Amino acid sequence: MKTTAVKTILAGLFAMLLFAPGIQAQAVGEPTFHTINGVVRDLRDNRPVAFASVFIPGTSIGTVSNLNGIFTLKVQKSLNVTHFAISHLGYKISEYPISEGMTLGEDFFLEPYSVVLPEVVVRPGDPKSLVLSAINKIEDNYPDEPQLLTAFYREAIKQRRDYISISEAVVEIYQAPYSGSMQSDRTRIIQGRKSGNVKKADTLAVKLQGGPHVAMLLDVVKNPYIILCKECVDYYHYEFLDVVRIEDALNYVIGFKPRVVMNMPLFEGRFYISVDNLGFTMAEFSMDISDRNKAAQSLILRKPLRLRVTPTATNYLVTYKEVDGKYHLNYVRSELEFYADWRVRIFRTGYSTMSEMAITKRESENVERFAYRDSFRPNTILADLVPVYFEDEFWGEYNYIEPEESIESAIQKLNLRLDREGD
Repeated sequence: MKTTAVKTILAGLFAMLLFAPGIQAQAVGEPTFHTINGVVRDLRDNRPVAFASVFIPGTSIGTVSNLNGIFTLKVQKSLNVTHFAISHLGYKISEYPISEGMTLGEDFFLEPYSVVLPEVVVRPGDPKSLVLSAINKIEDNYPDEPQLLTAFYREAIKQRRDYISISEAVVEIYQAPYSGSMQSDRTRIIQGRKSGNVKKADTLAVKLQGGPHVAMLLDVVKNPYIILCKECVDYYHYEFLDVVRIEDALNYVIGFKPRVVMNMPLFEGRFYISVDNLGFTMAEFSMDISDRNKAAQSLILRKPLRLRVTPTATNYLVTYKEVDGKYHLNYVRSELEFYADWRVRIFRTGYSTMSEMAITKRESENVERFAYRDSFRPNTILADLVPVYFEDEFWGEYNYIEPEESIESAIQKLNLRLDREGD
């Protein structure tokens, strides 16, 4: 298994787009759920807050705001909940009431922390030892029993500034315990769709392999690879950067960067570690691509012989949410930018890929592992499995991540084109 979170397939000059039988959104009568829709904003300067956690306190129901701060949260009326909450790094948790007459697109504000940190918080003398201590506490801080997760997954590919592919799915995930188990996680598609050709690509077909299966590999606590394994701690230099609040809890911010050169790319970024119990709460990191050839070999699974691929940027984000004393995977996002050019040509084309997944529901009782034959395989391409279908209300009662403005615009253009073609 490759150690990177994104595995890109460069399939060749032409690609056959496969279409599965159409999945239709089910017709419903009176909604059985509340729909909360709005924009998360900074109370101080009114700017949108990206990737804020939006959830129902005391439950496993939640989602995240998109890059523009926009979110939609759906909660069953039968739960009789009266409030929802919003949280983000550096802000106080805010709670808001749920009512039948809520206005769509309402602004919801987060107040930044401005208080002085308590004097009891001291700077750790050795950040490397702190990271090792947090690794040793993984068994205590993360679920020791299997979880059944419901998640929303999205992936998109851009050629220059134009989207050429967008795929989405609601997935179910069997998540094996974080320790003491030889089982691996499994994912399966519940409902999905794709955009078809938003824009006709040139002579190169770019596809993402692994979909939500690869997204689960971004859980760096469970899949430490060369970032959080005990043996690889010596690969990095660590530095204490700050103490911040996440959901009212203090967290150390530890920066890391490579201190050795290996035959595989290393990473640099930041770990956020709870002051109280040394749990990893968030990781922001990117691949060291100073050796472009080495990075390309790790990121690219297959490509034509004469095609040269040059990675220019990678970004990864992983967040965890504390529930009943245990940290659970909450949101993952990966971004890759690269140039592709044929060796016999002068010009090169820029591409970028994005994938994200938000856990929207968790269950821990009577969890059974579903069969491998029903699972989304590591070598599967999501866009080859789901139909072209972009209509409103497709997701029904499932929670999802609102599309970013650029994705929303691309979908609208696609729908206009399909409407014209259908006339």
